[in-house]
Amino acid sequence: MATLAPGDRILTQIVDEEIQRLLATWNDPAHLPTEGVLQELLDKKQLEQLDLFDRAQLAFVVDVCKHSRSLSEAGRTLFGASRTRKTVSNDADRLRKYLARFGTEFSRIQQNIPTKIASLGDVLEQLTVSQPRANTRV
Repeated sequence: MATLAPGDRILTQIVDEEIQRLLATWNDPAHLPTEGVLQELLDKKQLEQLDLFDRAQLAFVVDVCKHSRSLSEAGRTLFGASRTRKTVSNDADRLRKYLARFGTEFSRIQQNIPTKIASLGDVLEQLTVSQPRANTRV
């Protein structure tokens, strides 16, 4: 606020405006980073019925699915710790059932991949993966 304040002085009015802006942003779930990801998969009514905790968890799961080559790979990533304690681990089935609770599935998430790219690192990773290696024999 100091850099934008006129005459290098932070006035009460500026502080009050900033507080109001922050309160509005913090109280508005539409400004949460998870909303964009979930709006691609769920309709408004479904979103309204989800707790913030479920929204955050589902958005993380969707992100992992988008960056995984298969349902099994996503399941191994998400259930990496608990799978070591199980005698039979079917991570893909666990993930399939979790996604079904929200009315979606892995293939639907994969179809939405070309949506928003989170960072420059993601762009570079996609370019690297899509470019054939120069020393690869055909």
